[in-house]
Amino acid sequence: MKYLRPHAWLVAAAFFCAAVSSVGQILTPVVIGEAVNCTALGADGVDFVKLTAYICALAVIIAAVMLFQWLMNLCAQRAAHLTVRDARRDGFKAMIGAPIAYIDSHAHGDLSARISVDADQISDGIVQGATQIFTGVVTIAGTLVLMIRINLWIAIAVAALTPLSLLVSFFVARGTHKYFTEQTAVRGELYQKSAETVNNRALVAAYGYAERAEKNFDVTNKALNRCGFKATFYSSLVNPSTRLINSLVYAVAAIMGTIYVIDGSMNVGDITALLLFANQFARPLNEITGVITEFQTALAAAQRILDLTDVTPQDDSGRTLVPHGAVALDNLSFSYDPDRPLIQGLDLSVESGAMVAIVGRTGCGKTTLINLLMRFYDPDSGGILFDGDNADGLSRSSVRKSFGMVLQDSWIFKGTVRDNIAYGKPDATDDEVKAAAHAADIDGFIERLPNGYDTVIDDGDGISQGQKQLINIARIMLTDPPMMILDEATSNIDTRTEKRVQAAFDKLLRPENGKKKTAFVVAHRLSTIESADVILVMDKGKIIERGSHAELLSRGGAYAELYNAQFAR
Repeated sequence: MKYLRPHAWLVAAAFFCAAVSSVGQILTPVVIGEAVNCTALGADGVDFVKLTAYICALAVIIAAVMLFQWLMNLCAQRAAHLTVRDARRDGFKAMIGAPIAYIDSHAHGDLSARISVDADQISDGIVQGATQIFTGVVTIAGTLVLMIRINLWIAIAVAALTPLSLLVSFFVARGTHKYFTEQTAVRGELYQKSAETVNNRALVAAYGYAERAEKNFDVTNKALNRCGFKATFYSSLVNPSTRLINSLVYAVAAIMGTIYVIDGSMNVGDITALLLFANQFARPLNEITGVITEFQTALAAAQRILDLTDVTPQDDSGRTLVPHGAVALDNLSFSYDPDRPLIQGLDLSVESGAMVAIVGRTGCGKTTLINLLMRFYDPDSGGILFDGDNADGLSRSSVRKSFGMVLQDSWIFKGTVRDNIAYGKPDATDDEVKAAAHAADIDGFIERLPNGYDTVIDDGDGISQGQKQLINIARIMLTDPPMMILDEATSNIDTRTEKRVQAAFDKLLRPENGKKKTAFVVAHRLSTIESADVILVMDKGKIIERGSHAELLSRGGAYAELYNAQFAR
């Protein structure tokens, strides 16, 4: 209802057209009944003048019904698509604004399925449901009034027996809702597995996982087939069950009407109209029960989208950070799981322009520390200070804009090379984009592309990992932030390309203008951090060693052990 409200005029127009169409359908049996009376042979024979008038009236009514049904569907479809558009927009907005912890705790393919597949299910439910229910209610009410005018007792019999079909529908629908909910959830899981396999196709092939991936997919696919079959099968019982009951109602009305015609209390035209009304009275119930399937699916899909849109966005209030590059950690503690502490009582002071390298075994808390600096997560206790200002009082967006971030997995989106470089500064001029590409030593590669900077690229265009990483570096050089985070930025590229990337990093962190950037570098290749001002060695969320490369080697501790393990011959 929240998403339908802005398009209320379309909904009202659809309901108006539905009402006019329903009135036309209700009047049809009346006109047919009068036409039948005109054909009854009596002393004067058939009244062809009246019969012709009724036939013309019937044609006009049928044409009007067709026209207003078309207009009703047009308005309802428009309202449905606009509603789904808005739901998709808010779903995507909620996903973008949701805390990183929420995104990390949900399958990404499943979140995508909510915005795409589930939204379409809502559209079908709205179109099939709202207009048909309204049309059915109008038809039932109008038909009942006209039946009472013809014969009260037959109207009572029809009205008393027909609701049995509603009881059948209610019990079946209540039993099938769980299957539709399960079907929607499994569909999201299937979408996730498909996306996961496609995105990692090279790994699937490299590890010979294709056959197991097919079996894994087949398990979920069969589960979807199983719950989908149950949902469809049980919901499909509604329509034939209600039609059987309605046929019995029609038979009762026919028998009672025949008795009244024989005793002379009703004429042939009245019984004809009454039988048409009896059938018309039941038809909306059949249509309403027929859309129960769509309603059940739409409700389950809507719940999944609303679960996403109801996520509380991450708070971005606070002062704007105007950074100079000094960073301090004051007794910082954090854990993803309260029962498994990770970072405990961490203290660190970094001067503006310093290069801090963070090393340690996998799972020691290196990337977690980066996530805390970027305010993707908030510490459990302690604080992060930028130039002496606690991050708690600063807006997340201003903190993140103060950092340039290059990760292990370089990210390229579908668009031109220019757009990819200008991702963080969309209003950048061509000269600024080209200067950033030149500084990252990638302008030669770009100029060799078919359309230069206007070449459309994406993640599957055969661009090497090193070239992607250099585009990412050019992206950072364009925004020129005062602080940098390099998280395993050279781990996926070859040694020759690494030298180019490392030269680009040096130019980025130690520019010719002498304005050094504060940098946090996470690295497994220790050769890339030998020039760092300070190296932090982490283990189980704590800093166990700190110092320069030469100092740590001379101590012969954990860092020396890691370094010698890499360069031992």
